[in-house]
Amino acid sequence: MTKAAELAKMGEVLTNSQIGGRRNLIINGDMQVSQRGTSFTSNADLYTLDRFAIGHGSPVNAMTVSQETDAPTGFKYSLKVLTGTGAGASTGGYAILRQAIEGQDMYHLNFGASSAKTIAISFYIKSSLTGTFAVSIRNQAGNRAFASTYTINSANTWEYKTILIAGDTSGTWATDNGIGLHVFFDLGAGSNFDIATGAWTAGSNMFGGESTVKLTETTNATWFLTGLQLEVASQATPFEHRSFGEELALCQRYYQKKGGEQVHSVLGHGYNHTTDDAIIFVPLTPEMRAVPTLDTGTLSKIRVTDQDASTEAIGALTIGGTDSRTGMASLNAANITGDTQTAGEATALVCNNDADGYVAFIAEL
Repeated sequence: MTKAAELAKMGEVLTNSQIGGRRNLIINGDMQVSQRGTSFTSNADLYTLDRFAIGHGSPVNAMTVSQETDAPTGFKYSLKVLTGTGAGASTGGYAILRQAIEGQDMYHLNFGASSAKTIAISFYIKSSLTGTFAVSIRNQAGNRAFASTYTINSANTWEYKTILIAGDTSGTWATDNGIGLHVFFDLGAGSNFDIATGAWTAGSNMFGGESTVKLTETTNATWFLTGLQLEVASQATPFEHRSFGEELALCQRYYQKKGGEQVHSVLGHGYNHTTDDAIIFVPLTPEMRAVPTLDTGTLSKIRVTDQDASTEAIGALTIGGTDSRTGMASLNAANITGDTQTAGEATALVCNNDADGYVAFIAEL
């Protein structure tokens, strides 16, 4: 690159606020955060490593997704997809890996306006299959999409890919706390979902690319991904490495897990509302994208304390509400058994030294 070109590129970076800010709109693109676990079996739509969801629909068979230490130089982890029994998607079958980007994080792309900006998508890929594969971006309404291709040249070898997409000057692109855009990797989309590659397309429910390799047609095929980046740029830049703490905090806007460790953990504090139920307050840090839903591990692994320091079993645990100003969730622990509780006394919600003793708050896109 000539000196003039380097200076021009630096000007572009400054214009796009890529210095001193968050350049990569993908969260957890280096696959280092995985609060839910390290191995998953796909269903219609299942979150796996943080911010990445896998989905499949019949006749495509289930896939296994895992966090792996097989990664290119400069990266620690990758996301691996292992297919089940190979099957063609026909018309209505599908297999995808996706990440949804919040509208508030992509409003500056100006999609839907004449000033829409060009974006660069870059990533490291490795697969047991070679050939031309598809990746696409789409609005939440599902009626504007762009499918592009990347080529895997050598089997079982890490390769770096870059894709440029001119911003969409049409369509509606949300800029609130809902879904602004989806990034889809086509692992086996049926013809109902395929579109021609290389141009913006208007249609319905589009995320696949025509005439591309469909991973799930092959039994026990492997596909690895890491270093995924989406940025405003006319040329892809090196992956933006963020600290684990920064990446975890970004992920926790959408999913927070408390407990779930092989140590005694306090999940929250509160008070006994009556003799057999309690109200527990759990801080949500950072504040979540929206009012979350509650997921719990094995309920018998979660207990409440009483004044004599013993722990008592609970029959049900539900979320009563959240305070979006303070980032605090209120849980209702009902049907407490064991020692009779005293109304008004302080209590705490604890996990029982077990990986299944956890509560999780979900505000995913």
